[in-house]
Amino acid sequence: MWIAMGWIVLAILNYYFVPYFIVAFEWLILSLVLFAWTIGQVFRLIKERKNLTRQRIASVSVILTLFLLTFFRQPVNQIIEKVDWQIFYNKRTEVVQQGKNNELEPNVSWNGWVCELPYKFPVISNGGNEIGISKNDGTNEITVTFWVFRNFFSAPSTHFEYTNRPEDIKYYNEIIERDPDENWKVEENWYRTFHE
Repeated sequence: MWIAMGWIVLAILNYYFVPYFIVAFEWLILSLVLFAWTIGQVFRLIKERKNLTRQRIASVSVILTLFLLTFFRQPVNQIIEKVDWQIFYNKRTEVVQQGKNNELEPNVSWNGWVCELPYKFPVISNGGNEIGISKNDGTNEITVTFWVFRNFFSAPSTHFEYTNRPEDIKYYNEIIERDPDENWKVEENWYRTFHE
């Protein structure tokens, strides 16, 4: 029971707070540990097959389930992502409005479009609570990128994106058409995307 609760807390902490470059190493280590633990539990189950207890069967089931949920983390991330979208929709909309009103601008020295939000909580963009802002001041068109899962360097990442820029809307519609399993329109001007 405590192991399962700890795993849930770890999954949420990884989703929101652990830097994206550490998550991959943690995932690998956790997968290997849970795999070894599962194998050990299965051997014990086989060894004790004549005197099986509910506790042994429950232990094997829990450890195997945690291993599978860790190794194939997509279903867990999808659940967290859907809940995250609902909980933080208003806050993200507020951030978009601040971007439109020039209250938020790109502010990191290493990149011309990333803006580190001026607060730590709530975490509305993973990987350091940074967002991407791309704006055309002449037309007041803006694209704001919130990272759902921020990947390594130039590897694809998952985003929630707001845009009212026609060229970006066209681009997002094209990637939705190419891969609708990973990309879709959430609502008017909001997209969930998976790309570099």
